[in-house]
Amino acid sequence: MALAKRVKVTRNGQTTIPKEIRGRFGIEEGSVLLVEAREDVIVLRPVPRLEDLTGHLSRFGPAEKWRKDLDRAREADD
Repeated sequence: MALAKRVKVTRNGQTTIPKEIRGRFGIEEGSVLLVEAREDVIVLRPVPRLEDLTGHLSRFGPAEKWRKDLDRAREADD
């Protein structure tokens, strides 16, 4: 079901995602969103957290191990 709400953009380019939409998609403080520009629309898509994917990755070890490995890899790139 589509849900549309009007929101304002601040002079800093910020806006607030309505509570109903945040709840529906599990968006909370600190969530990361992917912003896409497509022809005539803007798409905001939640980026899954590593913890959300652990069911798929559990055969390779616990989520904390994956987080540490990713952190080390990111530090090595810097």
